[in-house]
Amino acid sequence: MSEASIRPALITTVLPDSIAAEVGFEVGDRLVAINGQRPRDLIDYQFLCADEVLELEVLDRSGRTHQIEIEKDYDEDLGLEFDTALFDGLIQCNNRCPFCFIDQQPPGKRETLYLKDDDYRLSFLYGSYLTLTNLSPKEWERIEQMRLSPLYVSVHATEAEVRIRLLKNPRAGKILEQLRWFQERRLQIHAQVVLCPGINDGNHLTQTLLDLSQFHAGDIPAVASVAVVPVGLTRFRPDGDELIPVTPEKAQEVIAQVQELQAKFRQQYGSNVVWLADEWFLIAKQELPPESDYEDYPQIGNGVGSIRLFLKEFQKAARKLPKRLKSPRHFTWVVGNAVELAFQPIVQRLNQVQGLEVRMVAIASKYWGQTMTVTGLLTGQDILNALKDQDLGDGVLLPSLMLKQGDTRFLDDMTVADLAQQLNTRILPVSGVEELVERCKGRGGE
Repeated sequence: MSEASIRPALITTVLPDSIAAEVGFEVGDRLVAINGQRPRDLIDYQFLCADEVLELEVLDRSGRTHQIEIEKDYDEDLGLEFDTALFDGLIQCNNRCPFCFIDQQPPGKRETLYLKDDDYRLSFLYGSYLTLTNLSPKEWERIEQMRLSPLYVSVHATEAEVRIRLLKNPRAGKILEQLRWFQERRLQIHAQVVLCPGINDGNHLTQTLLDLSQFHAGDIPAVASVAVVPVGLTRFRPDGDELIPVTPEKAQEVIAQVQELQAKFRQQYGSNVVWLADEWFLIAKQELPPESDYEDYPQIGNGVGSIRLFLKEFQKAARKLPKRLKSPRHFTWVVGNAVELAFQPIVQRLNQVQGLEVRMVAIASKYWGQTMTVTGLLTGQDILNALKDQDLGDGVLLPSLMLKQGDTRFLDDMTVADLAQQLNTRILPVSGVEELVERCKGRGGE
């Protein structure tokens, strides 16, 4: 990557009372270099800013260059935020996985929905999954030198021919060799297996999990955890993709198969090592495992234990619920129908408050063509179709994970304002349990 391809980093936030605010940084300024080096991403920026004396090259909004010297404590943050974590552009995916969600979307939506990232830097910074198939020797060297660990890796299968078939990439067969590379350098990954019936299930799944467990040994296990996730399909997926939906019978089979291995791993390693995403139990219509099963929730970002954790956090937050409200309130709470049964206790507890009525509407997505839908995939059109011409009370409680981060758009590009106008009601986004409880009490920004 040449220095010429690294764009000066656009500053979008200057935190109040920070060093940057004191020096006079403004939104719209661009950071060019730190101590003579151009940061290619947020990792470089954080590393270079750890020094006590910094010489910064900055472009102001009018295009003039400034040289700024700063003395600070070691590791003290400057207080700057940028429009992107990557100043030299995204490392794109070079695989053609048939189950890729990017390829299962309709055309004509916002450009960012079609970006296929496979970038180890986003994996390190934010926990996004990558395949390791597109890394040059220089990138491997950088991971080692900067100790970029843990990374989050889509393994899917450890048998070379099966993984090549899944990723449609001949470089995909090197996964065990790459895992040994992490092990030798005492670096870690969290692994995921997207299970596609008929391709990487059955004996292939057992082999994959046994292979991955071999890397869990030692004080710094190379494979810290593994999540098994059911393939998600939409009506927009390409023809002839070989993929079969996960049936309740297949879900029951996978649960039994993995739980048998978990028992083996607990004896051998003192940990489950591998976890099943909550969706397996929802599809199989089985009770979720107890809270203790999830240990320290190492795969929470993959939907492993998120329902149990939500229920636990709700029990704690519910202590703040009053016995009665001063003025009656009636809300409609929309969720994906995958969690309908699991969230019944929450609705029952909320409705124990005198004067509070919460009606849960559990929706399957016609937009994606799914019979079972997780909450985060619901679109504005799905909600509009389900709620139009209904009495929605004092407003709709909307889980904010349906929305683009930092924005008010659903996956189908409808905005919250559009939905509110068409339903002729207030839309009240809720982020997490605390905000759900506060909204119901009549607080939280109303």
